[in-house]
Amino acid sequence: MDPLILGVIGFFVVLILIALFSNMVRIIKPWERGIYIFLGKHRGVLDPGFHLVYPFAQVYRIDMRTQTWDVPKQEVITKDNSPTGVDAVIYIRVVDAKKAFYEVQDYKLATINLARTTLRSVIGNMTLDEILYNREQINAHLRDVLDEATDKWGVKVEAVEIKEVDPSPKVKQAMEEQTSAERERRAAILRADGVKRSQILEAEGKKQAAILEAEGKRQANILEAEGIRIATILKAQGEAQRYRIISLGSAVLTSKALSVLSLDTLAKMADGQATKIIFPFEITRLVESTARYLGVPVKEMEEGEEVKYEDIEKIVGKADDILGPIPSYEEIEEETKKTSDASSMESGTPPPTELSDKDKKKLFEES
Repeated sequence: MDPLILGVIGFFVVLILIALFSNMVRIIKPWERGIYIFLGKHRGVLDPGFHLVYPFAQVYRIDMRTQTWDVPKQEVITKDNSPTGVDAVIYIRVVDAKKAFYEVQDYKLATINLARTTLRSVIGNMTLDEILYNREQINAHLRDVLDEATDKWGVKVEAVEIKEVDPSPKVKQAMEEQTSAERERRAAILRADGVKRSQILEAEGKKQAAILEAEGKRQANILEAEGIRIATILKAQGEAQRYRIISLGSAVLTSKALSVLSLDTLAKMADGQATKIIFPFEITRLVESTARYLGVPVKEMEEGEEVKYEDIEKIVGKADDILGPIPSYEEIEEETKKTSDASSMESGTPPPTELSDKDKKKLFEES
């Protein structure tokens, strides 16, 4: 036989052997499982790694990772007859490659269609408000229903999330108006509450101000009354001392001296601008006294005798014993301080500000 033909035949034999060997080698990745079928018979599930199978055997790869699939948007009529568009996303994972291959034709398509019908069924039994406010409960319910249905396919539904709830335009407009009205209501309540709080605080402030003002007036009236009282006491004491001094000095005055003083008083009164003068004593008695002092005889007038200071002391006693000693400036100051402290303790108010020595002496001299 020709060597060339033998070489060609050998080359093709090698190619066939290489093809057969490559068809026998199967490498399964770590996230995959292989369904091994030979001559129409299930030979097993291939784990990740290197495998040799029969020539012309079939190996189908199943992805065991978590897969994310979108559920197309569904037009659903809710329980309160509100058209709503709802779409979702599901997360599934194949847990049994043999069931996922043999129990269902296409587990992916089957799971998506099941999610669509289940989503329509669940949403149709709820109102629009429940759908908007209870998404977590809807997600959990959909996951439980789908997981139970796909368990026989070897597929586990890990999670279901509703992506969007899209009501019809008219419903959206009504919801916006409702939301706007609700916000306006809350704003009105907040404004009213603010006005209420403001009025309460303002009234409370006025109340406190009135109380403080009344308390201030009370303290001022007390202090003013206390000052008037002390001033009256000091004035009365000064007048008393003045009359005591005058009484001692006037005791030795004769009728002649009194007449001179009366005439001097008349001269001062006549020196004024007044056209009418009222005399608080009988003018004829003054004329008689003056005539006697000038030596003019007056028959109707009885001869008066001069009263001496010693004669008064013989009758009523000594002036120091009767009137008492005239107090000094230091004694008056000490007595005033005691009176002021006693009045302050009775009224519960602080004692008035003490006068300076200069003002005290001036007040004493004036009184």
